[in-house]
Amino acid sequence: MSRRRRAEKREVLPDAKYGDRVLTKFMNCLMLDGKKSVAEAIVYGALERVEGRAKADPVQVFHDALGNVKPHLEVRSRRVGGATYQVPVEVRSDRAQALAIRWLINSARARSENTMTERLSGELLDAANQRGSAVKKREDTHRMAEANKAFSHYRW
Repeated sequence: MSRRRRAEKREVLPDAKYGDRVLTKFMNCLMLDGKKSVAEAIVYGALERVEGRAKADPVQVFHDALGNVKPHLEVRSRRVGGATYQVPVEVRSDRAQALAIRWLINSARARSENTMTERLSGELLDAANQRGSAVKKREDTHRMAEANKAFSHYRW
């Protein structure tokens, strides 16, 4: 961590097609090697597939999926007297959003469909319907926090 000052948060511009800032953050996290146009094509293609399959507003499905994947609790390691405890703590909203985006992208990349557009649309639909590996990741995180509730008095 920097000893000087806390880095200020940069505001991202809303995306071109839907005017949504969260969608831009999602594209930036999906992007590899600075190829933003490729990331945009993947995300917009996936949202078109979602619109065709779900017969609903694709941005709303995206936000539902993100909301279903966002964790409320997580565990953090805390060292007390030579022992390390997994202490459950509440997740800040910006971190919850970042974790949800990361988990959705990693889950989509791990799927077995042929193109990334198909994988991402499938994972978004699964997450919006409370299933899929990204939602399972959130459930595992919550279960871990629940199991370590006994150490919550070590919270700082």
